[in-house]
Amino acid sequence: MSFLELSFALEGLDAEAAEQACVALGAHSVTFSDERDDAVYEPRAGEIRLWPATRVQALYPASRADPGLIGALARALGREPHSLRARALADRVWEREWLRDFHALRFGRRLWICPRHETVREPDAIVVRLDPGLAFGTGTHASTALCLQWLDGAALAGRELIDYGCGSGVLAIAALKLGARCAHCFDIDPQALTATRENALDNSVAERLGVCPRDQDLPAGCGLLLANILSEVLLALAARFAALTAPGGQILLCGILSGEAATVTAHYSAWFDMQQYREAQGWTALCGTRR
Repeated sequence: MSFLELSFALEGLDAEAAEQACVALGAHSVTFSDERDDAVYEPRAGEIRLWPATRVQALYPASRADPGLIGALARALGREPHSLRARALADRVWEREWLRDFHALRFGRRLWICPRHETVREPDAIVVRLDPGLAFGTGTHASTALCLQWLDGAALAGRELIDYGCGSGVLAIAALKLGARCAHCFDIDPQALTATRENALDNSVAERLGVCPRDQDLPAGCGLLLANILSEVLLALAARFAALTAPGGQILLCGILSGEAATVTAHYSAWFDMQQYREAQGWTALCGTRR
């Protein structure tokens, strides 16, 4: 099956209304993409963030390719027909398209994140099998990479940990493969919890990984807490993280823009002896020990 793609700049349009207009005229799918490579950071719960310059791409069956469809969509959007861009797309195995640009990555000395279609042949490699999905976290983002590098060099044997804001579960799964005893994973996004369960099964660590639907389900007194969350949320959770971490336990905080590292360090210093682990691409990872 071939397709017709109609695309347009979102500009001042309401995103939901634009999507509904496309669907009402028979679009199979509607995609929002970045036109300028602007950064968009993690949204709050229930919030949808789009790029300052967002392009909307609506996919229709090729049989709908006629000027009437373009005119109808333009009228529904309140735009001129010439502002819409049309192109024909040949059929492809769409669910495999995203794999083309995702390859095995090494973090530290021996930890690898590897998609299912590739093989790591390093003799001492610790491999986490993970394909990109709906939940955040494959190691391609600098903040996740910093977490994985820290884990590769940490003494994890026999430790119990919490992965707070687990996303895909990649940090907890990596820690378990590196020798941690058990992991408790929490996220406000139900899709993240589903992805974490599935990825734990795929990596044969499900029996040592628990998914916690509520923050209250997390056990206190863990020896290690991992949180790859934006600074605003980390600041709000400092006292909670202190309550969850055992005296002498460690905390690893990522998702911190480098300009905000001093503020986060000062705030957490009420409970933890803090230090900077590493910085990369404008992001900073902090680690600390619970007093």
